[in-house]
Order: sequence, then C-alpha cells, then structure tokens
Amino acid sequence: MPFELALGARNRKSPFFEATVAAGVTQFTVYNHMYMPTSYGDPAAEYRRLTEGVAMWDVSVERQVQLAGPDALALARILTPRNLDKLKPGQGRYVPICDHRGAILNDPVLLPLADDLVWLSIADSDMVLWARAIAAERGLDVTVSEPDVSPLAIQGPKAEEVVAGLFGEWVRELSYFGFRETELDGIALVVARSGWSKQGGFELYLRDGRCGTDLWNRVVEAGRGHDIGPGSPNPIERMESGLISIGADTDDETNPFELGLGRFVDVEQETDFIGKAALARIADEGRRRQFVGYRIDGPPLAAPAQHRWPLHAGGKPAGFVSSAGFSPRVDGGSNIGVGLVETGLAEEGTELACDSETGPRTAKVAYLPFATGGS
Repeated sequence: MPFELALGARNRKSPFFEATVAAGVTQFTVYNHMYMPTSYGDPAAEYRRLTEGVAMWDVSVERQVQLAGPDALALARILTPRNLDKLKPGQGRYVPICDHRGAILNDPVLLPLADDLVWLSIADSDMVLWARAIAAERGLDVTVSEPDVSPLAIQGPKAEEVVAGLFGEWVRELSYFGFRETELDGIALVVARSGWSKQGGFELYLRDGRCGTDLWNRVVEAGRGHDIGPGSPNPIERMESGLISIGADTDDETNPFELGLGRFVDVEQETDFIGKAALARIADEGRRRQFVGYRIDGPPLAAPAQHRWPLHAGGKPAGFVSSAGFSPRVDGGSNIGVGLVETGLAEEGTELACDSETGPRTAKVAYLPFATGGS
C-alpha cells in the first residue's frame, strides 16, 4: 500500500534535493539524518544505466567526518585497525572502524587532504560523535567536525568519459580512491575515483552546498551525449558485486574478519588502535560466521527484500539473508542474496532453508562476487 515519507527539520535535505525532485525522484530513505533518493520510478532503467551506460547519484548522505589539527593522522590511526604507515595526501584508503570489542561500526573511505586534514567519508552511523569521544579520551590536539561537503556520484562504464569531459584528461590517471582538489567554473570540489558500485566511476565532493543544483545541471549537460540519467546506489548491482552495506549486512557483533576484511586489520602494528586486543583474539580464534552470496529458488522476486530472512540447517538457526532480489545478469536471470552464515556452512552449494517474505525458499551458498558475464 503506497505511503509517504514526511519531511521535517529532524532530517536534512541534500544540496541536490531540488534537482532530484525536478529529475523525477519517487522514493527517499533516511541515511545519516538526511533524505536520500532511492528510486526515480523505473528500477530496470536505473539498473541498465549503471551496468551499461552512466548514472548520476545524489549521495550527499555520505557525510564527511573531518579531522583537523596536528593530531589528525594520529586520531585516524587510532580509529582504524588498518595500517596507515604509507598514507599520503591524494590517495584514499578503505578503512574499517571498530569498537573495543572488535565489532565493526563503519567502513569509510579515508581521504588525506594534508598531514593535518583528513576526511572520513562514512556509511550510515554517527561517526562524528564516536571520533570526538575518542579524541577527547586520548587527549589529542584535533578538531572533529562535519564540513559542508556533499558527494555526487557518477557511475557506470561511461562515467570516465563524462568526468573527463567536465574536468580534463587528468582524471583518467587517478588510481582507485585517488583524488584531487579542483574546481569547475568556480565550484570548489574534490574529484575522486570511487563509488559504491563495481561498474567504475567517480565522486564529486561538492564543497559549497549552495552550488548543488548548478553542479547537478552541469553533470547532466556533460553526460547528455552518453544518455546519462539519475539513479541511486543499486541494491541488485551491489549484491552481484558483493559490496558490503554496514547496518544492512551487519549486526551488533559482526567483525571485519566475518566480512572478508581481514587484510585491512593489522594487529602487529605499533598503534594502539580501538579494538586491537579483541581483533587479535578473533584473528587467533578464527571467524564464527562468513559473508557470502546466495542463489535463491522460486519465482522471481518482484522487489528487493525489506527485512532479513532467517536461515536454517537441520532445523537450527544458521545465519540470515540480509538483502535479496532478482538479478537479470546472474545465470541469465536469478534470485540472489547476500548475508552471514555460520563458517561451517559457507561452502559453495550448501543448501539452507530460508524463511522469505513470500514463504519458504531454498538458499544455496554462492561465492562472491557473482559471475554476471558483464562488467
């Protein structure tokens, strides 16, 4: 049954809000206390643009936690178990952030703009409060804030052509998570090769919220010859690619090893980062669960799952499907999902009973990413 999302002062509008309304947005969600577009009324077209052409997404909800001051890098090191010894300005890093138990809280991209200025481009949670608390506890000389920075993503196989047309050929030389401070006709930006898809793309970090509609329209014009159109982080493509969604795929006890992020955890480094002892113990004991894909039987799912589906093996709880939907590319068209399962059941092909929204189904464990035959 259709319903409406009431807008109010409790949550914030994006600098691109008016532009997305003009582009025909039909659905929003709330993410980091902001309204985030999730559909423009044609999910199939939005998926095709991402996988075959180029799409633009308002992802200003991907807020920045800014660490500024002499101890900016010191705080960054304390917040993440990833070793940052080789960090340098202009090259971002994917950095899990954990609590003292080793449970993952967030998985931002860290952007070092200078030795005394760092951004954490966060997923959905109040990282600014966490970072402020840790900085105060450790007595660090650093100011933690949320700056006026709002990313606009350009994603898809043709994204590079659009961004090169806007900024020049230098964007082609950016490595993954590489970035550069620049401007576009007076609009201050950071351009980064990044984005929440495996189709390739960039994020334009707008540094003045007053210019949101202006930037949006310039991207539309630059992409017109490539049939650019609006969209949002795509639930089907992200499952195909095995991308992690903090909060959706994780619970209060999920640790980086369960998510396949062990390569970003260095318990041997000198830094006394948050969760070090717990993560060292988990590394020694081994992971209890594993993030995997699922092939799900039955009729095609009409829409992505709205909540987690419990899994059972031999009548006993075995894990959950955290996201599910119909992929037109996997196996020529198949229901797929992702989620956590007990490590002993994580072999490809293991069959599990699944309590879906449409009744009992079977979920077969699949290794990630799924083979799509595409990009």
